[in-house]
Amino acid sequence: MPVRKAEAEWKGNLRDGQGQLRLGSGSYEGNYSFRSRMGDGSGGTNPEELIAAAHASCYSMALSNALASAGFTPTRVHTDASVHFNQVEGGFAINPIELVTEAVIPNIDDATFQRIAEDAKNNCPVSKALAATDIRLQARLIQ
Repeated sequence: MPVRKAEAEWKGNLRDGQGQLRLGSGSYEGNYSFRSRMGDGSGGTNPEELIAAAHASCYSMALSNALASAGFTPTRVHTDASVHFNQVEGGFAINPIELVTEAVIPNIDDATFQRIAEDAKNNCPVSKALAATDIRLQARLIQ
């Protein structure tokens, strides 16, 4: 199986410094900073946004695969991920992560869809990697 890589470099102190990150595929290169993480989000990306992108994309793929394995063909799966970065005793923590997904799938009832959606949440590789975090799912079937 492939090994995926990314690199990041930080220059300066935490509050005034700035970083540059690059995905191993070359498909993204960008800045990140204290302001982009703790402030208004301007000036680049941040680790939580990257986790959200990874989780939303992985979950959409996992759900599509789980549906196909159960004999259903999704027309479209759209997932929004919200990663909460909160101050806790002793520092900061990422918790919870909220996944909100909508799927267009012919010939499936909502109970079956909900069961498959929850199973996909539990078996998505990124969900597994983030198992110490409370991951909440809202799944909506569109027919």
